Amino acid sequence: MKINAFADVSLRAVMVLAAAPEGALLTTQAVADAVGTPYNHVSKALAKLRELGLIAVERGRNGGSQLTASGRRATVGQLLRQLDSRQDPAECQSANGDCPLITECALRHAMGRAREAFYRELDPVVISSLPHARQMAPVFRSIGLRPDFPVPTPGR
Repeated sequence: MKINAFADVSLRAVMVLAAAPEGALLTTQAVADAVGTPYNHVSKALAKLRELGLIAVERGRNGGSQLTASGRRATVGQLLRQLDSRQDPAECQSANGDCPLITECALRHAMGRAREAFYRELDPVVISSLPHARQMAPVFRSIGLRPDFPVPTPGR
């Protein structure tokens, strides 16, 4: 199953915010740089994450975003369900016309069940538990942040 680009950016943004030092506010530009995605895309993702109550945003010169308690508990499955804008996983209905087989189609229902099984498999995966020091240390250095976790020394 493939997730859409918006969900991908949103998941990566939550991972970066989860790995940020306690109390750190990351600007939208810092998150965009950290996930290697254009500012406009990350800005829209952060707006949606705020709407969902997963991040808190402080405006102003020293402002930025950080995860809320709900954001720290959010799972991949929960977030993907909220971000999946596709009503029809098999695209039986489209602007070009509906599939002539749509009436009582067993494939359409099977695809819906498969999508839910995909999400169910991701329900136990807490997003904030995914980032780790070796992964995030170079990312944070690239955006000028010092992580508060120990950076592993190569060869140890």
